[in-house]
Amino acid sequence: MIELSDESLRRVYKETSTIAVVGCSSSWPKPGAVVPAYIQSCGYRIVPVNPFEEEILGERCVASLSALTVPIDVVNVFRPAEEAPAIALDAVDAGARCLWIQTGIVSDEARRIACDAGLLFVEDRCIGITHGQLGLGTGVAAWKAAMEQRSMQSS
Repeated sequence: MIELSDESLRRVYKETSTIAVVGCSSSWPKPGAVVPAYIQSCGYRIVPVNPFEEEILGERCVASLSALTVPIDVVNVFRPAEEAPAIALDAVDAGARCLWIQTGIVSDEARRIACDAGLLFVEDRCIGITHGQLGLGTGVAAWKAAMEQRSMQSS
């Protein structure tokens, strides 16, 4: 597996404005809810991809990547590894520049599909944790405010 350098990862974040999150969740504190909330607090637009929800994080959900109506830069995946190849194909069709598969998810087939189509590919890494590790976590104050607001809404 070819690991992207820190500089390449920084470039992904710098050149990204919109992230489609496959498996985005409204179930707090699932990673599919917490990580997109953090990324959104850092200024990225999140497009939740979830066929069972209407709205997550104040954004209208789409049922699938094929239902996207806005251009996306990154497809971030919170789904099991066996679903990753089909999601990779959909990411290619959607015009994504990067397929980012979350921590604990590894798929050689998804990697092959994405890389053959010229997408950057990241797997088994958290898009939120990596953002912070690279020193890009300027949204920490906003993140804390979002967490407090979420906590008040849940009470």
